[in-house]
Amino acid sequence: MTDRPSTEWDADQAVTHLFGAHYRPMVRLASLLLHERGQAEEIVQDAYVKLHARWRRLRDPDKALAYLRMTVVNGCRSALRHRRVVDAHLAASAPPPDAPSAEAGALDLLTQAAVVAAIRGLPPRQREAIVLRYYADLSEAEIAEAMGVSRGAVKSHASRAVAALRPILERL
Repeated sequence: MTDRPSTEWDADQAVTHLFGAHYRPMVRLASLLLHERGQAEEIVQDAYVKLHARWRRLRDPDKALAYLRMTVVNGCRSALRHRRVVDAHLAASAPPPDAPSAEAGALDLLTQAAVVAAIRGLPPRQREAIVLRYYADLSEAEIAEAMGVSRGAVKSHASRAVAALRPILERL
């Protein structure tokens, strides 16, 4: 069985195939962008529903995976925008964050937490470029398509992200 759905498949067959082959990687992608697995799963499921509903109108069924990935990235962007609005309204009444416990001081956990925190501190487009490149292992063209930007913009976002992360990660 190929990685891409056949052009002769109907929506049920194509989405079933794509779901079986790509659901977990799509959830991991969304989880890295959102930092919340439950919401990531919802966004990915919604993306599959949208793909199924639009299957007949899809111009090129061979690009269904790219359409799905772009839908997931856009869903994550929307969720992050919504989260920022909610956080802004709750910021005044939110209690201060808890201090980490002494047990959480294991070196490897601190290193991992520092890397994740550094990535979270990046602007959204830079974070997307880094996650899609180094986690999802996509090419510049695939990243550009998923983000809806040019390849040059992908290079720029990735370069700025690496430059921002370098001093932080060198201290680890």
